[in-house]
Amino acid sequence: MKLATRQRSAKARAGFTMAEVLAALLFMAIVIPVALQGLRIASRAGEVADRKRNAARVAEKILNEMIVTTNWNKSATSGSLNEAGRDYRWSLRTESWNTSDSTIQQLSVEVTFPVQGQDYNVRLSTLANSQ
Repeated sequence: MKLATRQRSAKARAGFTMAEVLAALLFMAIVIPVALQGLRIASRAGEVADRKRNAARVAEKILNEMIVTTNWNKSATSGSLNEAGRDYRWSLRTESWNTSDSTIQQLSVEVTFPVQGQDYNVRLSTLANSQ
C-alpha cells in the first residue's frame, strides 16, 4: 500500500499545477499581441521605405523630363503615374530663384503615395534656366 501512495505522489508532482498553466497563458496573452504589433510596424516601415525609393525615382523622372523638354511653364503642373503597378500622384511647382538674374527658376516636384491607408510624400527640387 505504501508503494502505491509513493507512485501517485510522484506522478502528481510530475505535472504542471493550475497556477503555472494560468501564469503561462497570461504571459502569452501579453507577449503575442506585442510581438505581432512589432511585426506590423516593421512591415509598414519596410513598405514605406520601398515606396519612398520608388517615389523619389518617379520625382527624378518627372524633373528630368521637364528640364529636357524645357516646357515646365506650359505643361501640366500635376498628374498621376503608375510605376511598377503602384499609383503615384505628383505636382510641379516653379518659383523664381532669389538672385539678381531672374532667369533662374526653382522646380519642385512633390510625389504622394499611400501605404496602408496613410499618405506619404517625397519632394525633389532643382534649379533650371528659364531661357
